[in-house]
Amino acid sequence: MLEHDLHESVGFWIIMAAEAYQQALNEKVAPHGITYRQCQVLGCLALDGPLSQCELAERMHIEPPTLVGILDRMERDGWIRRAGCQQDRRKKLVYPTAEAKPVWSKIIACGRRVREQATHGLSEDERETLRNLLNRVQENLRTEQPAKQLV
Repeated sequence: MLEHDLHESVGFWIIMAAEAYQQALNEKVAPHGITYRQCQVLGCLALDGPLSQCELAERMHIEPPTLVGILDRMERDGWIRRAGCQQDRRKKLVYPTAEAKPVWSKIIACGRRVREQATHGLSEDERETLRNLLNRVQENLRTEQPAKQLV
């Protein structure tokens, strides 16, 4: 048997919670013909506006060729359009279309149900504490921490 300390690992807790959240959201949007990855695409575009395919793949933590298949389907369904970038003709920018608005509304509604399911039984104070702690973990991981000095 391999030794581990996964039950004491913050990373393990976060990853397992994120995977459960992703699965719950996917189950909620699937009856509407929407995938988790399509939610990610529209979410990134809602947050950041038009993005290049490379920027989008980076934000979604997937390889650009994997994203192309997702975007092809979304473009076929009329949810996005791709257009050349005026500043850099090598780039293709991804834009949501008007047809994506009702899809986005369904995603938002499903996301709210998943959020309520995920935080069921937590008080408002506990929700705020959870948000603050997770923000601090993210910030800690974005910045280099000085090595502890042995005294």
